[in-house]
Amino acid sequence: MSTNRRSLTSVNPLVETRDVIALKEKTGNLYESITVVSRRANQISVNMKEELHRKLDEFTVHGDNLEEVHENKEQIEISRIYERMANPALQALTEFNDDAIYYRKK
Repeated sequence: MSTNRRSLTSVNPLVETRDVIALKEKTGNLYESITVVSRRANQISVNMKEELHRKLDEFTVHGDNLEEVHENKEQIEISRIYERMANPALQALTEFNDDAIYYRKK
């Protein structure tokens, strides 16, 4: 299990209402805070997608015959793990609230 998934499995996958004023206080501007969170969410999403594709590529069959495709229980289990993980936006918001994101103004 990668360090990214270990640290993010503790994120609550359910959507909750957030305190907008608390988000605003971190950067001084609500829209800047949302931009920081959205950029981090994009990074998390890309990393998760690459990791999932790397793991699923181990199970690919390089044949032309579609009838030979069969279910692989390990492949299904890997897919289920990623489906149960919290949305990248929720993960990024949790990191932002825990001050785990480094950001700076240009």
